Amino acid sequence: MDFFQAQDAARRNTARLVIFFTLAVLSLIVITNLLVMVLFGFLESGNEAITLSVIADRFNWPVFLTIGAFVVLVIFGGSAYKTMALSGGGTVVAESLGGRLISQNTTDFHERKALNVVEEMALASGTPVPLVYLLENEQGINAFAAGYTPGDAVIGLTRGTITYLTREELQGVIAHEFSHILHGDMRLNIRLIGILHGILLIGLIGYFVLRSMRRGSNKNAAPIMGLGLGLLVIGYAGTFFGNLIKASVSRQREFLADASAVQFTRDNSGIAGALKKIGGHVQGSGLETPQAPSMSHAYFSTGVNSFMQSIFATHPPLDIRIQRIDPQWDGIFPPVTQEPGEEYASTEQTRPPSKEEVVKTTAAGVIIASQILDRIGSTSPEQLDHAVTLVNDIPQNIRDAARDPYGARAVIYCLVINQQPDIQNKQLQQLIEFGDSGIFELVQKLLPTLTSLETRLRLPLIDMATPSLRQLSEAQYLLFKKNLLFLMHSDSRIDLFEWSLQKILLRHLDRVFGQISTGVTRLESLKTVKNHINVLLSMLVHTCVKDEAEINAIFEGAEQELGLGTLVLLPPEQITIENLDIAVDKLALLKPLMKPQLLKACLAIINGDKKYSVEEMELMRAIASVLDCPLPPHPLT
Repeated sequence: MDFFQAQDAARRNTARLVIFFTLAVLSLIVITNLLVMVLFGFLESGNEAITLSVIADRFNWPVFLTIGAFVVLVIFGGSAYKTMALSGGGTVVAESLGGRLISQNTTDFHERKALNVVEEMALASGTPVPLVYLLENEQGINAFAAGYTPGDAVIGLTRGTITYLTREELQGVIAHEFSHILHGDMRLNIRLIGILHGILLIGLIGYFVLRSMRRGSNKNAAPIMGLGLGLLVIGYAGTFFGNLIKASVSRQREFLADASAVQFTRDNSGIAGALKKIGGHVQGSGLETPQAPSMSHAYFSTGVNSFMQSIFATHPPLDIRIQRIDPQWDGIFPPVTQEPGEEYASTEQTRPPSKEEVVKTTAAGVIIASQILDRIGSTSPEQLDHAVTLVNDIPQNIRDAARDPYGARAVIYCLVINQQPDIQNKQLQQLIEFGDSGIFELVQKLLPTLTSLETRLRLPLIDMATPSLRQLSEAQYLLFKKNLLFLMHSDSRIDLFEWSLQKILLRHLDRVFGQISTGVTRLESLKTVKNHINVLLSMLVHTCVKDEAEINAIFEGAEQELGLGTLVLLPPEQITIENLDIAVDKLALLKPLMKPQLLKACLAIINGDKKYSVEEMELMRAIASVLDCPLPPHPLT
């Protein structure tokens, strides 16, 4: 299953979730009504035997509808409340489980190891680097990914995971979680948390009814206590339905994520070793936090052990997962010992990556065009090695700045500072007057290095800076965004790099800070967005095709790739940043299986002259990112 098929499967799973939820609600309405009607005598029939015809004659429809409305109100109200509480994305989920954000400047060996692996995996897959949260007091070996989109995703790791796993095993676990990030599973996981909270509220109401009857007397005490007890039982029925729903949408996804982890690292020993250590660890993958059951479907391995979990397990059995990954496994779980921090440090120092040359040959261009769609939403050992190379090719002082919330702002500002003295002075004056205290001085310090930064390192640097910028307060982010937009508009034009930076960075951050909705509306057909396709493809042709004699022929090639009939090649003066913004935002709403066709048309233009440049591939990555199709940097660029 490729990226687009997995995204579509996640969308179908969401539809299944709605169906299962509706059936669960209808069942709870019927059960609650029967409970109330029996306890309070609505179905009393004297000495007459209770038959279906008697029930039909004496059934009180007004009461049934009233109780049904109450049940629906409780469930949907509870679900809406919980969903709203989770609107902050992965950060809210991680903190609810007791996680603390791992500082980018941590000196802890195991925390540094985890941050490095997550950063490499993100850069290799073309996604913003997620925040990493540590569940400090959890010694079980487990992990999770949470969020609505790759831009607001977080990775959660237990202390046991970073302490007991080797770097290769940790890489396998994190690759598994990145599969969930890339394949759209996280949004479904959060929806499950919200929906199931509403179902469980009925049981909580029953609990409070029973508590209210502990004091005082009431002639209707018996029926009311029966109601409380019945609602409590119905609440457990809700748990039954909830676990059934979790199991129905979770198990197969875990097999897919395991397979993806092996594909990402091309090494089955990492993730297999992690699973074996879970089997050999005294605490396994169990979590102690009381909030653990609410997220049971999202963990790397089963985090909650109970009778209900054994019946409706959200994860396949451990031995079956291991055997699928490692058919030669002997069935023995090894003893688990702590990984020494000193050994990790020395290992890191002995594996410096080799620097690769930028290739701009015709043959390389053909290879890129034929393989690029396969790389969307995935990674490989070569891409992981390339990610390490990219990180090491970025000067150390720039890396340090990007990993700090304060320095990350200066890094992004420097990327859009103009080299013309009069415009640059105007930009710097803006930072003197409206920038945070000391930001102007830091920009001046970093600007010479960032001005000469290679083009191929700019987008990876933006991805590295994203987790730091997510740590800003809302007021700090709004000021940062205001200053950034001023710097980009100060020369009365926005070039394509500035447009790419703006679309990638602000699209992700606006979601995190609630500036745009995390909701998704899917468009069913390319024909409905034909005018927007004209804008995007026309921009690409005028940007990437240098020989004007070839423009029409290359545009026609993209037209044939789409198969939508005749498209309109717009003149350059009709293409503005504003209508390009509108076009790509609209195209991002296409259903997953509609997007490969569009991306092929874009690639037909970029590779139409049988050549490509780093700038062209950077632009292609920006377009793919805005379309929510993360495209990793290629080792040839």
